[in-house]
Amino acid sequence: MPRSIRDALELTPEQREFVELAKEFAQREIRPVARAVDEADHELPADVWRRAADAGLTSFMLPAEVGGGGVTDLETQCLVQEELCHGDISIGNLVTSNGFFAAPVEALGTPEQRRRFLEPLCSAEPPLTALAVTEPGVGSDAASLTTRAVRDGDSYVLNGQKAWISNGPFARFFVVFATVAPGTRSKGVTAFVVERGTPGLTIGNPMPKMGQRGISCAELFFTDCRIPAENRLGDEGQGFYGLMRTFDASRILIGAACTGLARAALDASLAYARDREQFGVKIIEHQAVAFRLADMAAKADTAHLLTMRAARLFDRGADVTEEAAIAKLVSSEAAMWCTWAAVQTHGGWGYSREYLVEKWMRDAKLEEIEEGTSDIQRMIISRS
Repeated sequence: MPRSIRDALELTPEQREFVELAKEFAQREIRPVARAVDEADHELPADVWRRAADAGLTSFMLPAEVGGGGVTDLETQCLVQEELCHGDISIGNLVTSNGFFAAPVEALGTPEQRRRFLEPLCSAEPPLTALAVTEPGVGSDAASLTTRAVRDGDSYVLNGQKAWISNGPFARFFVVFATVAPGTRSKGVTAFVVERGTPGLTIGNPMPKMGQRGISCAELFFTDCRIPAENRLGDEGQGFYGLMRTFDASRILIGAACTGLARAALDASLAYARDREQFGVKIIEHQAVAFRLADMAAKADTAHLLTMRAARLFDRGADVTEEAAIAKLVSSEAAMWCTWAAVQTHGGWGYSREYLVEKWMRDAKLEEIEEGTSDIQRMIISRS
């Protein structure tokens, strides 16, 4: 098989250091527990989270002024994300999940808010956090959300419901997007930080999922939930801007995560094909299998290149909505195809739980759905 396209890209010494840290952590701490975490389902892999925090991997993407690692460029973040998710995409996504909470705080928050809400994430025992956008009837069309925020003196009162909130069962802080002006779509969308334990906030039971069980999801219910006005991020109506910029970054990071998963599927398939025999020859010598492996390598490299293109443009301040959608679309479908191909290459054993490839195929499906389905990404691209 050809060398990875990553071998042809020049990385800075700092990037290489972070990539090696993530790669080593994924091999030592993530891959060995991937099956157990999947089987445990709704249990938080707390030991992995603590060790990742000790290694600086839960906060490396946060600004240095709040105690983070200061790696705020998306290109390096993607390189790290890819390596962590090569170990296991579910746990890899968990390790860096606080970055999604931090993005709107960084984009919209005051210096005091950034200190207040981000410094705890850089502590020795960082809490989990969550981003609350999706509602039972509102998925990709975030401008149509119905959770309501009404100003009442020095407070806002929230009423509504959120669904599929990653880290919901365990998060200490939530960035909640609500509308202050129903019927005005994006003009009313406003962001608030809500702390766990706030009266009027009820967190539902963990939601059963097909895959990516290292991250638990839950519904959130707001019933006359009163929060101080100082927890509002930015001005009223600014939330949609912060959310769209967050979505651009998160879709690119999903591209990196999917690239890591596609690589994992390829590596597992290569190892299996080189080791097993059918009809007296190694499986890898069968033309159909060899061609399938070649397609997997091509798809993984394509995903990596498109993701890095989008990340570099994002870091330059460009409008990358189209490039982010392309990276997310191509990478998520590459991960889905490569994990299917890995199951196929493993034959009957790919359908068993002896190998991780069946888990990876279940995990990959989420990436074609979250942050806008593949159909939504195609719509974004066609309108750009």
